[in-house]
Amino acid sequence: MSEPITTQEKEVSLTKDAVIKEAKRIEENCMHSAKGHFVVAHFWNNFHLWIGIPSVALAALAGAAAFAKFDTNNIIAGILSIIVVVLTSIATFLNPKERYSVHLTSGNNYDSLITRARIFWTIECSRENSEEILTSRLKDLSDHRDRLNRESPQIPRWAYLKAKKGIEAGEANYKVDAEK
Repeated sequence: MSEPITTQEKEVSLTKDAVIKEAKRIEENCMHSAKGHFVVAHFWNNFHLWIGIPSVALAALAGAAAFAKFDTNNIIAGILSIIVVVLTSIATFLNPKERYSVHLTSGNNYDSLITRARIFWTIECSRENSEEILTSRLKDLSDHRDRLNRESPQIPRWAYLKAKKGIEAGEANYKVDAEK
């Protein structure tokens, strides 16, 4: 009499194996995209501070110099005012807060898809026997990723490389996955 097959002993069909591999690819792709967007968001948030804080400080100094009684202070006030105009013009043109927000949202959207893909291939693929249902769910994940790729701003190469380096250094690893 043969013993019943347990979950660990079940053979995985070629289709189910291919579905799992593709879901893992989607997860990995989204991980790079999410990390890249987070790197860019961090840059734009810092850029906003690098431009904003000096602008405020220099505007205050220009105002103080303009009201001082010395003639040279008027020259200083004028120079500081020009610098403030340049900095605020750069901030207005580049709109770092908006860029920060867009990249942060994109990173979070990719991060959400990573979780969905991981749950799909680790849990749903082991429970569901219908290859048609699994293939359909995989197509949904792929379509979602494709939509995010179309709707999200492009990640600069430097940000992608920094994100990739961080992933390779283990920044995207979960402690539970390292435990054996």
